[in-house]
Amino acid sequence: MGNFFKIFSVSLSFLLLWEADARSYTVAKQQLIKVGNATEPKDLDPATVTGTPESHILDNLFEGLMAYQPRTLDPIPGVAESWSVSADGKVYTFKLRKNARWSDGVEVTAQDFVYSWIRALSPKTASEYAYQLFYVKNGEAFNAGKIKDPTQVGIKALDKYTLQVSLENPTPFFVRLTSFHTYYPVPPHVVEKEGKEWTKEGKLVSNGPFKLKEWKLNRHIHLARNEHYWDKEAVMMNEVIFYPVENTDTEEKMFVAGDLHMTSTVPTLKVPFYQSKMKQNPNQYQIYKNVPNLAVYFYRFNVRKKPMDDPRVRRALALTVDRKLIVERVTRGGQLPAGSFTPTVAGYFYQGQHTLPVSVTPEAIAEAKKLLKDAGYEDPKTMPKIELLYNTNEAHKQIAIAIQQMWNKNLGVEVELFNQEWKVYLDSENKGNFNVSRAGWVGDYPDPNTFLDMFVTNGGNNKTGWSNKDYDKMIDMAAETLDQAKRFDYFQKAEDLLLTELPILPIYFYTQQKLISEDVRMLEEGKITEWYDNITDRLLYKYYVLVDVKK
Repeated sequence: MGNFFKIFSVSLSFLLLWEADARSYTVAKQQLIKVGNATEPKDLDPATVTGTPESHILDNLFEGLMAYQPRTLDPIPGVAESWSVSADGKVYTFKLRKNARWSDGVEVTAQDFVYSWIRALSPKTASEYAYQLFYVKNGEAFNAGKIKDPTQVGIKALDKYTLQVSLENPTPFFVRLTSFHTYYPVPPHVVEKEGKEWTKEGKLVSNGPFKLKEWKLNRHIHLARNEHYWDKEAVMMNEVIFYPVENTDTEEKMFVAGDLHMTSTVPTLKVPFYQSKMKQNPNQYQIYKNVPNLAVYFYRFNVRKKPMDDPRVRRALALTVDRKLIVERVTRGGQLPAGSFTPTVAGYFYQGQHTLPVSVTPEAIAEAKKLLKDAGYEDPKTMPKIELLYNTNEAHKQIAIAIQQMWNKNLGVEVELFNQEWKVYLDSENKGNFNVSRAGWVGDYPDPNTFLDMFVTNGGNNKTGWSNKDYDKMIDMAAETLDQAKRFDYFQKAEDLLLTELPILPIYFYTQQKLISEDVRMLEEGKITEWYDNITDRLLYKYYVLVDVKK
């Protein structure tokens, strides 16, 4: 692997010829990939962001103790070159690389991680993802303000290159967590100097394979190869440009015109066209990619506002959404209708009695109407108007229109649709300024916990206002055992409660749909190979390379 990268990573003046599927190609001289990224990111602070558009950028700017294996997403050494675990599974000791550097050349140290994790936990930071660090001893207490002294949190720099982490309980997926962006280090010497402005162009300093070159609001974010990255010889891509294109038709036109190498999605109405092309030319390279994704599309109910404060109303609405019709007639991308919340992951799938019907039946409509009657809304006109919020996107709009029509037809309730730009939409959700809101959740790691721990009381990403002590207890108990069968049993009971009270409305399980140029390749075990996916759509451009295909 080393020799291969030494030939090509610093200078691509050498062009080697490769063969794959009878198509020969040479490594492109210009290693600049242009990708659609759906929307303008809220910020580039690893401690405060929660969205997929932001994570696509952060995963290339920063690196945690662990990094992601690009295909399997298994944890591989990142800033930490090795680690050990105590016999009781509660103390982790990480040895950091001595050649890890920030993009300004400053050394990355164990104290940088202490600073960064304490900052993410600090109530002043108001991180919605702070709960990801609650596995650390006293992390939750510090975040809640019950402990003021940060030295009591289980994060310690034993020396410049040794980080010791003490946990509340044995946590089998903790090593995986350290590759997630909430656990990324941030540069103390920059954050302390620049304050909230530290993520801006000309100020942001990162430790990953790329650094921020340019950020033009609502135009593009331009990354360049980080010459101080410890593994720079393994990086063939020199530059990445992210375009915040919210209109999927515009994004597709940019791809067709050659202005993008990869889109974030595919316009819903164009899916049948690309599927047809695949069938007509099965032996040709297919630009349309449709692969599994560990993610769920759902609606949040704000249980603090009428009429969503009544679980009978929420269940009535859940019973009258035809999920099968939505995936077959609206999204049409191979998505699976979701009768539960958690996708099948790591051997777990919901098997309880509260699975929602994927199709609307006369019996379901009758039950829903009775529930509304029992809630005091025998005449649906007396029920407060339902306001449905979604972030600006044509696909979200089409789904919202379909559900609006379903609720009106099946129950006679009035639904008004509202769309907002990404940052405004996130702010509305965080402040509870919504009745029903569109949402999606991509697993942070392949374990049911990443979906179900979201709805604990006051969880940063809960946003529904829902609270259930028994649910919290099940999630806590799952975190305290290493017995997988017991863990899954606790998750089953937790999901039972979630689907009984329904602060959320599951709609479908995602697939990843993209248009990807034939020029896009990836690296695997030192060789150039075809583009490959992973189940949470992590786009790790350290492993990407552009080629010129010989026609």
